[in-house]
Amino acid sequence: MSEHGEGDRLAPLRREHARLQESMADPTFHDDPARARRAGRRYAELEAVLAAADRMDATAADLATAHELAALGEGDEELAAETAQLTERLEAERAQLEDLLAPRDPDDSRDAILEIKAGAGGEESALFAAEMLRMYRAYAESQGWRLEVLTSAESELGGLKDVTVAISARGGGTGADGVYAHLKHEAGVHRVQRVPVTESGGRIHTSAVGVLVLPEADEADESEVLAEAMAPANLRIDVFRSSGPGGQSVNTTDSAVRVTHLPTSIVVSCQDQKSQLQNREQALRILRTRLLDARRAEQEAQSSAARRSQVRTVDRSERIRTYNFPESRVADHRTGYKAGNLSQVLAGDLGDLIASSRTAEREARLAEAGRAAEGSAP
Repeated sequence: MSEHGEGDRLAPLRREHARLQESMADPTFHDDPARARRAGRRYAELEAVLAAADRMDATAADLATAHELAALGEGDEELAAETAQLTERLEAERAQLEDLLAPRDPDDSRDAILEIKAGAGGEESALFAAEMLRMYRAYAESQGWRLEVLTSAESELGGLKDVTVAISARGGGTGADGVYAHLKHEAGVHRVQRVPVTESGGRIHTSAVGVLVLPEADEADESEVLAEAMAPANLRIDVFRSSGPGGQSVNTTDSAVRVTHLPTSIVVSCQDQKSQLQNREQALRILRTRLLDARRAEQEAQSSAARRSQVRTVDRSERIRTYNFPESRVADHRTGYKAGNLSQVLAGDLGDLIASSRTAEREARLAEAGRAAEGSAP
């Protein structure tokens, strides 16, 4: 088996993988969609780990054969080059396996609900909020994801006071690295420095836009942890006439819906859809996600501070990024990442920025796991 005890570490995962495979082969297993979805997520995580381990084992076997041939005096320059390549590949594959085995955010496989809210800066902030929505839409499209606007409120000049969107992997993907894994570190205050279109004197203004990213709740959550919270007795649903743009039926019927969660006083309003039923479903979708986030936040507050991810728990009010138009520069204040490609970033090229945050989170989790192992050592 793999070197350095990987076999021992992977034995329980292989057994779990086999059990899941056997269960999922039973036709009755899929009678419970929530259970099947949850199992599918876990199965995909295990598949990735075990596939990486198998690749590493194959490379290790090839490398051992190369060493044996060299020991028998059958080596030549070609064998030496192949041995060097196999050694390099083995180290890369071992690093990938360690990454997959590192502690993970249990919500990483989920889709996401993303909210963008104009902040300091008035109309200029609202205009940049609209630009950020276009940025995230372009990034979602580059990843093959689907972006759906759930609710929005426009400003007078065509900006956005606030907008809530759902971003999901097409086909209901269940991989370990879902939409939320990529976008969760976008949460926080985004600062923009530029000459606003509303400024006649050419002065540079600084404004801010707030972003909130939540892992989207699904059927499994509602059936297991949110069933009581989402009980009809805990909800007050009001309908009213839409006030935003939309023309025709949107402004002439009582199609807008406001849902109030009585125990927590969380209020969600939706009016972008033409039918009351559609707005009701959108509002309930957002409410489920906010309740799940509140439950997770409560659990994190009860846990030891030493066990929290250094990046995962960044205060959402913290300024995380600056977009400087005069210098065409974007900077992430948490990871130190800086680049002079602002126009490409706003066009949806967020890969390097997101990678910098994900790398920081991975390093923090590995360090945390190392501290935990040291603390448990005799």
